[in-house]
Amino acid sequence: MKRILITGGAGFIGSHLCERLLQEGNEVLCLDNYFTGAKRNITHLLENPYFELIRHDVTTPFYVEVDEIYNLACPASPIHYQYNPIKTVKTSVMGAINMLGLAKRIKAKILQASTSEVYGDPTIHPQPESYWGNVNPIGSRSCYDEGKRCAETLFKDYHQQNGVRIKIVRIFNTYGPRMHPNDGRVVSNFIVQALQKKEITIYGDGRQTRSFQYVDDLLEGIVRMMQTGDDVTGPINLGNPKEFTILELAEKILQMTGSNSKIVHMPLPQDDPVQRKPIISMAKANLNDWEPVVELDEGLQKTIAYFEKLLKE
Repeated sequence: MKRILITGGAGFIGSHLCERLLQEGNEVLCLDNYFTGAKRNITHLLENPYFELIRHDVTTPFYVEVDEIYNLACPASPIHYQYNPIKTVKTSVMGAINMLGLAKRIKAKILQASTSEVYGDPTIHPQPESYWGNVNPIGSRSCYDEGKRCAETLFKDYHQQNGVRIKIVRIFNTYGPRMHPNDGRVVSNFIVQALQKKEITIYGDGRQTRSFQYVDDLLEGIVRMMQTGDDVTGPINLGNPKEFTILELAEKILQMTGSNSKIVHMPLPQDDPVQRKPIISMAKANLNDWEPVVELDEGLQKTIAYFEKLLKE
């Protein structure tokens, strides 16, 4: 049994990770300030004697004895991270410093949940880990993009200077049950709009592409990454290399929900990436042939069922 700390543990991905690591027989400490996380995501775990819930903000130091740290704390959707951009930068940068400091003191292994947003609006397609990105440092998305880029820098520096055992994964678009219904991401947006018979809002012409990864596939990649030897530090892309246009996704969700909502087009936000698709050869090579196995239709079915239930509550 390992003692594992998950920051952002009450969030969409964090709550699924808490569940998975408990099922594998570990003791899990879930840390969250509930800015975008929700207690309803983890209430079913509270009766487990090996689960501990702690209200705390990673921008202030935290002291605990653990074997591993998964640093997931940070709002990840534009609506939430742009609400308070200074706080977003602080969460990424000061949160990384505090968690790396903790890992250094207690000699824990630590994983950073980085993002495909470090590539910005990419000029190379698809994106390998060697690509440095095309990021606007003073745009509306910079607080998140640059915060995550700086966190990667800190992880590498703590590893090189202090020997901290680090893992960095770059997470591409991930979806599934427990997504926030108002987070402005395309999958949750389209599903909620379709179920509520509202207009489906597409920004731009809808021909921009994304790759959609179901949350279970991501968890498998993250857990395998944490289990790798100390020579594997990353960053490693975790995403689905199958590419869909935003318009294709909208039409698929309309069909699956049986909704007659109309599609309307809105102006494209500043610095919104036109293409996003991972090269996952490093993940395959280092994580025991990891690759996504959940098809988009199967994952959407489970996600739609979750939102149908949520909207009835």
